[in-house]
Amino acid sequence: MAADAETTPLPKIVVPPPAPPARSGKGLGDLPMRKVYRLIAGAVAVVAVGVGGAIVLGRGDDAAPSAAPIPSAAATAIPSLPVANGATGGPAATSGITPFASPLAGSPAASPQASSATTPATVTAVMQAALSDPRLRELPERDHGLRRLYGRPTAARGLLKDDRSGVALPRFAKVWKLTPASPFTTRQMLPKINGTSFRGLLVTCPVPIPAQESVRDTAFLAARWTLNHHPSDATISWTASQPLKVGERDGWLLGYTVNYTIRGKKRQSMAALALVDVARDKPALVFVTIPDTQRAHWRDINTVMSRIRVL
Repeated sequence: MAADAETTPLPKIVVPPPAPPARSGKGLGDLPMRKVYRLIAGAVAVVAVGVGGAIVLGRGDDAAPSAAPIPSAAATAIPSLPVANGATGGPAATSGITPFASPLAGSPAASPQASSATTPATVTAVMQAALSDPRLRELPERDHGLRRLYGRPTAARGLLKDDRSGVALPRFAKVWKLTPASPFTTRQMLPKINGTSFRGLLVTCPVPIPAQESVRDTAFLAARWTLNHHPSDATISWTASQPLKVGERDGWLLGYTVNYTIRGKKRQSMAALALVDVARDKPALVFVTIPDTQRAHWRDINTVMSRIRVL
């Protein structure tokens, strides 16, 4: 028998394990801690935004709150200021008279005082002309009562009625004489004085100038008009300005000195007027002026202003 053929053993094949896949980047553990904190904070912010958006979307069906109403022009309108009313100056004593200063027209005023104060919206042409008149200043903002004047009061004998104007006033005895009234309704006068044509005058009539919206403004215009019964260079300085009540009717009282020159000598009259809003077409005017040459009768001005009656 043939001997068995010798066989050569096959070599052992060893298959190497597969190589691990290449890493494309660093893992979380390889990052610095500050970057890890930033990533966590970013994630938290994203989650918060998402939750907030969900809440907003969930409330999207709710009605939107109404906007605050815008004030109308009428509700926010600023009232007109008075044309100009500033502080008055201190009184200056002159021959027993204490006129007070007031600002010239055109000065701004901060206080809307007296309901009777003239505002830019109500200034008429005649009022504007009076405010621009250098012979008199604008009325002071504050009220000033008529003081007791120099002299002794003249006795009165009853009342003198003015049916046309709707008022009555004292009828003086003795030195005051009734005279023809035209162009007024009633007139009383003191005796003539040598060397001058000016003497005491007391008159009533419906106010001879356009009535304004307030009795105060009308009285101001009436005082300017009374300069027609004084020398041509006469100027006015206020001594009183106050509301007046005659019965149930409203009015305004003005006291003032009238300064002028006669034959090169400075002279002065004491004057006052009352403007009463009677139930007629026009307010009633009571006006009295007495020159310094008859100053003994200045107290009669107080008597007149305190005894006016409405018919």
